[in-house]
Amino acid sequence: MTPLARARHQLKAHPLALDASLAAGVLLCMLAGSFVDPHGEQSVSWSIRSPDPLSLLLMTFSAVALVFRRSASMTVLALTGAASVVESVTGDPRAPVAMSAVVALFTVAAATDRPTTVRAGLLTMTVLTGAAMLAGPLPWYAQENLGILAWTGIGATAGDAVRSRRAAVQAIRDRAERAERTREEEARRRVAEERLRIARDLHDVVAHHIALVNVQAGVAAHVMDKRPDQAKEALAHVREASRSALNELRATVGLLRQSGDPEAPTEPAPGLDRLDELVGTFRSAGLQVEVARPDHGAELPAAVGLAAYRVVQEALTNIQKHAGPAAKAEVSVVRVGPNIEVTVLDDGRPADEESPPAGGGHGLLGMRERVTALRGTLTTGPRHGGGFRVHAILPVRTRARTAAPRTAEDLV
Repeated sequence: MTPLARARHQLKAHPLALDASLAAGVLLCMLAGSFVDPHGEQSVSWSIRSPDPLSLLLMTFSAVALVFRRSASMTVLALTGAASVVESVTGDPRAPVAMSAVVALFTVAAATDRPTTVRAGLLTMTVLTGAAMLAGPLPWYAQENLGILAWTGIGATAGDAVRSRRAAVQAIRDRAERAERTREEEARRRVAEERLRIARDLHDVVAHHIALVNVQAGVAAHVMDKRPDQAKEALAHVREASRSALNELRATVGLLRQSGDPEAPTEPAPGLDRLDELVGTFRSAGLQVEVARPDHGAELPAAVGLAAYRVVQEALTNIQKHAGPAAKAEVSVVRVGPNIEVTVLDDGRPADEESPPAGGGHGLLGMRERVTALRGTLTTGPRHGGGFRVHAILPVRTRARTAAPRTAEDLV
């Protein structure tokens, strides 16, 4: 830090000392000006006249008042203005006391707003100049009187310019702080969204296969002694489901690697073209599933196909876990106008029986988030007479920002 910058920093840290130094400088200038005779034979004469005691008292009083110009700017302006009026009326007007009023007016203009500056400046110029012109010993057109008018105007204008510059700098700082806070909030929001997305993707990928593993493992344990062939078949399904879970989990976790990783998975995201394969895994686990899909060959956007696939997957997984071993499921995928409607029904536990245990619901929440992200609607609830219904309406044409959501499957 340079000596000048260090001194400026110390003065800003001690404003009262700065004001005291300024007051001392103004007092010295007023004293020097009071000894000068601009109308003498020489250009400057120091010994021809000296200020009277009243002028010295007024100059000292107005200089001391400037020490408190920051804490009571309007009061200081009134005091220094009154001292200047007294000096203009009673003394030989050389305008040394008016210098303190100019400094006080500058402080008011720099510390207040523009309307206050205009009112204070006009009042100060009118009172000081009017008193000098009307009650002073010099003619009204004397240059000393015009000097008072000019210097008060300069003080008000300079103070307003300083205030405007400070306001502009503060506005720039405020905008920078708001931009920084906005960036931090946006970063936190993106982190939260990414955390929820990863949680939803992991749930969609793992829950389905783990539910199948659980069912097939239970079947194998039940028939191990009496029907070993059926137990081997169940264990084979367990092995296949676990392998699929590992593959999809590897695809999801691979996105957490650095971009450009050559080992990142490249398998395309699942869609309704793999619906038969999905239903087959549930049928192999013992769930009776019927599929109705009139437009089997219709092509859908990747985001829509993925959302529909996950809705069916999660709904069938919930049926497998909660609807009972004898439940039957119906899956319907129908194109209706600009939308595609996905409906999954089951005839499991009646509606008045015990509901699924508390603590679940992440699958339904994930389905709703996926459907809502595509501007669709999701309706879930128990059916009259027993069972459960999941109904999703997905627009086939989605907005550009939602047509390719940043999910794990979309990027692999």
